[in-house]
Amino acid sequence: MLDTSQGDAAPPTPADERRGCLFALSQPPLMIFLAVIGMLLLMASVHDLFLL
Repeated sequence: MLDTSQGDAAPPTPADERRGCLFALSQPPLMIFLAVIGMLLLMASVHDLFLL
């Protein structure tokens, strides 16, 4: 017969694995990358608006 007892449950998930996308967005390399992309977009829009 199969043993279906709930004797030893799985260990709880660590807090690191349950963090969502806000935690991922707060990582420094990603923030630097997004800042560089944002600055490039800002420079392109300022160039288009004021210099063309």
